[in-house]
Amino acid sequence: MATETQTGLSDHVRGVTVTTLACLTGIGAALASGAVVGLGTTPVSEAATNQQTLAVLGAFVLAQFPLLRVVGVDVGDFGVKDYIYVVFMTFTLWFISYGILLTSGVQL
Repeated sequence: MATETQTGLSDHVRGVTVTTLACLTGIGAALASGAVVGLGTTPVSEAATNQQTLAVLGAFVLAQFPLLRVVGVDVGDFGVKDYIYVVFMTFTLWFISYGILLTSGVQL
């Protein structure tokens, strides 16, 4: 109705915000993983199999949800598909970025 006020973000802005934050968090997780492993000082085969990188990725995934609340996204409305989407997008960008860091010989 015309007398109701809209609260929160529109569906489009909410989707763009969630996607952008998930992608940026994935790239940040890749950089943090490289810093934890010590890219440049550790052999690539050892850095690629280090389990600590997955812990860093998990921490970055979990850190997103409070950030989404701060930005104004109502995380309480998230369903299973929304959580899977956030985890998938974060993992995908982490995987691509970390793979590029491993193969390019970057020192962090």
